[in-house]
Parts: sequence; C-alpha cells; structure tokens
Amino acid sequence: MDVLSEVLKTVKLDGALFYNGEFSAPWCFRSPASRVVARHLSSDSVHVIIFHLLTEGRGYAQVEGEGHPVSLSAGEIVIFPHGDPHIVGNGSPVKPVDNEQELQRILSEGLKLSRFGGGGEVTRFVCGYMVCEAQLSRVFLGGLPPILKINIRNDASGQWLEDSIRYSVGNADPSKPGGEAVIAKLAEVLFVEALRRYIAVLPPDQTGWLAGVRDPEVGKALALMHRQPAHPWTIAALATDVGISRSVLAERFRRYLSETPIAYLTRWRLQLSAQMLKSTSSSVAQIAAEVGYESEPAFNRAFKREFGLPPARFRNQARLARRKPARRASTKGRRSAKR
Repeated sequence: MDVLSEVLKTVKLDGALFYNGEFSAPWCFRSPASRVVARHLSSDSVHVIIFHLLTEGRGYAQVEGEGHPVSLSAGEIVIFPHGDPHIVGNGSPVKPVDNEQELQRILSEGLKLSRFGGGGEVTRFVCGYMVCEAQLSRVFLGGLPPILKINIRNDASGQWLEDSIRYSVGNADPSKPGGEAVIAKLAEVLFVEALRRYIAVLPPDQTGWLAGVRDPEVGKALALMHRQPAHPWTIAALATDVGISRSVLAERFRRYLSETPIAYLTRWRLQLSAQMLKSTSSSVAQIAAEVGYESEPAFNRAFKREFGLPPARFRNQARLARRKPARRASTKGRRSAKR
C-alpha cells in the first residue's frame, strides 16, 4: 500500500511553475520565506514549498544564514520544504537581488524567458511552488531537511519528466486552453517524484516519518490508518492486517516515529478534523463521527488538548482569519515572471 499517495490525497498539493530563467555568471538572488509568498497566493492558512530545477549549467543554493552552499548541476532539483528564505546563484560573490519586493510582479507575469547576470557561464532553470494545507502537510514535511537536492536526470523516467517540463515551459502560451493546467500537474509530479527518490536513498538507520514509509510493516500500518482513519483501529487489528505481532509492530513504530500507532492515529484524526472545521460547514458532531469519535464530548476534549481551543472556537477564529484580504496576484499566481 502506498502511504505517501494516501497522505497526498488528503493534503491536496496545488502546484505551479512560475519562473523561467537564463542567468549568466555571476548572478545571485534571494527568495523570501514561503509565508511571504503565501500572502500573494491565498487568504487561507497554507504552506508554500519553493523549488528550483536546473536544466542547464550549474549553481549553488543555501538557506539564508545557515550552513554551507549546496552545489547544483543540470538535472537536479533543489527544494526548500519548510519555506526558509534562501539564496540561489552562480559565480563570484555578488549582492543578491531580493525578490521579496518583486513578488507581485513575478507572480503575475507570463512564462517568457528572463535573462540576467554578468555575461559569464550560463545557467538555465525553472522555479516552482507547491501550495498545501499547513497542518496536514506537517506529516510528511517533518521528516525533511531544510534544503533537499535530488537528481531527476539519472534514469529514463526522470529524463522524460524534465523534457516534458522544458517543452511545456518553452512553449507556454496563455491563450491556448489547458496549458496552465498541464504545467501545474507537471510541477506536482516533479515534487512527488523528488520525494519518492529521496525516500529511496535514505540511509538504513534513518528514522522519522519518511523512513517509516519505506519500512514494509510500518509503511503498511501507516497506509491502513491513512486510508481508513475513522476505522476503530486497535494495535491488535493493525498487527493482524500487517502480518506481524503486536509487540513487533509497536517496537518498529516507536523506532521510526517515537510514538505508538494509536497515538499517531489520534493526532492524524485531530489534524483532519481541524481541516474539516476550516473547510466545511459540517457540524462538530458530524466531523467528530467522520474522524472516528463516537462521542462529541470526547472529541471536544481531545481537540482542545491538541489545539488549545474547543472545535467551535477554532472554527470561528479560522473564519475570521479568512476574511482578511490577501494580496492576490493576477491569474492566481500560476504564471511566471521576470526577476
């Protein structure tokens, strides 16, 4: 069972490619924190993941103020899953161009090629973003480092994906029906493919959610709970369906996720209920039943322990937050821009 797919069905990624660059060394730009980008995309509480795919040349990327630069080569995608502000560049040190002041323009213009730099070695790249629900996305993002680099050019499927993206970006035409949707789907596929490849190369002793996904028994237990979160799961029922003993399942689950399967399930149910409170008009009692609680009072108590507020007040605060106007870019930020 594919637990990553089960989670992504719920999280509902919304992707876009928004920039097509051809920069000549030396060049450098600063991308702001994703919470700044989010203000231009949606009035809802969303998380934005920024990524850059190099299609030609080389460069470097670095979380602003942290660690050492990560070298980049053609065919590699660099992802900033937690939305940290970061620097991308190539060549001798130059003052970064700060894109924070240009976001409105960047997100509202089309995918025409933008050229910039000092006239040296050329780097071509495509920038994109993923929008996802902030609370639910923590499940899989929690196991990722601040900066993630993956090569997608080392096999036929990755080469096909990169070629498709290059073709679609190079032939982007807002007047053609469906073009924007194709590019958005390619952005989502690119991100998911990068996650899959990252999981595949994790060290054997790695722990965390993504490492648990790769483990046959823990991954199957996670998939069962995510596929049927309202089912009255017990450790015994999970162990039977997975095909191992209760003690072995509990031990392996704690090794990877530092908690019991039922504790994990409880937190996931509450995360789902929080999203439903924000996105639906269902009553608290209906939501409690949909996530597996037989009693509304029991649900209220569990929800308050997790979020510090009872469900009704949580919903009211979410509605008030949505009424605050967002600075939306034209075309809903789905197109690209000059920097």
